[in-house]
Amino acid sequence: MNLKEIKHCPGTLAEGFDTYSPLCLKNMFNKKKVSHILPYEAPRNEEVEEQFIENRKRISLSGVQEKLSMVLEKNYLRLTHPGEQGTYILKPIPRDLKKVDQVPANEHLTMQIARQVYGIKTAENALVFFQDGTPAYLTKRFDVKVDGTKWGKEDFASLAGQSTDSAGPNFKYDYNYEALGLLFQQFVPAWRIEIEKYFSLVLFNYLFSNGDAHLKNFALLESASADYLLSPAYDLINTRLHVDDTDFALTALFADKFQSRDWKNQGHASAEDFREFGRRIGVQPKRIDKLLAPFLSKKEQVESLISSSFLNEPAKRAYLMHYQTKRNYLNT
Repeated sequence: MNLKEIKHCPGTLAEGFDTYSPLCLKNMFNKKKVSHILPYEAPRNEEVEEQFIENRKRISLSGVQEKLSMVLEKNYLRLTHPGEQGTYILKPIPRDLKKVDQVPANEHLTMQIARQVYGIKTAENALVFFQDGTPAYLTKRFDVKVDGTKWGKEDFASLAGQSTDSAGPNFKYDYNYEALGLLFQQFVPAWRIEIEKYFSLVLFNYLFSNGDAHLKNFALLESASADYLLSPAYDLINTRLHVDDTDFALTALFADKFQSRDWKNQGHASAEDFREFGRRIGVQPKRIDKLLAPFLSKKEQVESLISSSFLNEPAKRAYLMHYQTKRNYLNT
C-alpha cells in the first residue's frame, strides 16, 4: 500500500487521519504517540526473515495463522527478546489462501464492525505497516496485566474436554454451539449476563461469514473479582473471502441438528433458528428479539465501515455481498 494515501485511521477507521487517531492511541498504546509504520522491512529477505523465525518460537498461541510477539518500547513497537513477555500480537499476511494480501484488512474491519456497530467487546486492534507499505494485523493482548503477569484464561476446547486425544484431529470443530452455550451454566457464576454476549457473538459470526469460530476461539477470562467471564472477542474475520467454507465452524448450531422451516427452504439459518438457539442456551425469552434487532438492521453503519476499510475495491464488494446475503437470510 502507498502509505501516503492513508485517509482513515488504521485503528478506528475514522475519516481524516493519515495515522492513528487520538482515540486509537489511547486504546491501543496508552496514549503514546506510536507510528503506524513498523521499524522493520516485510519478512521477505533471508536476514529479515531470520528475526521473525526466531520470534515465532517464543509465542505460545495456537492457530494456523502466523503470530509474532511484540512489545511497546517508548513509542516504538518491536519484536520481543528471549524470555520477554509480549503485550501485542502481530499477524503478517499469511500464505496459501485466496486474496491473501487482504487478510489483515479483513480481520481488522470485522473486529471494528463487531465493536463499533454491535457493541461486542473485542480485543484492541489496528492495522500496522512494514516499511514498504505491506500491512499486518496488530492486536493488544487482553490476558497480560500491567505488571506483566497474566490473567487466567480457559478456551472452550479445554472446558468441553475436547482435545486431539479425546476427539481426534478435528477436535476444535466437532462440537455444536448449543452444547458450548450450556457450558456457561457450569463454569460462569454470572452466566445469565454472559450468555447474552455469547449469543450475540455466535450471531455476529454467522452474519459476517466467520467460518473459523471454533472452540479455541471462544474463551473465559479471569476478572479483577477473580471470577470468569466471556473474554473479549478475537480472531473475527470473514473467512468466505479466502476459503469456500460452511456457515458454521462447528459441526452444527444445535445438538440435535434442528432446522426451522426457513432453514430447510433456503439452506441457511434465519432469525427463527437463532430465536430457538437463544431459548435453548438460556437467554431470557423477552431478551431474544432485543438482542436480534441490531443484526437485522444497522445496514448503513456496516456499509460505511466497509467503505472506509483498507480492503481493496474488489474485496470491499465481496465483503458487502456476503454481508447482504446473510442479512437477507436472517430477515426471511
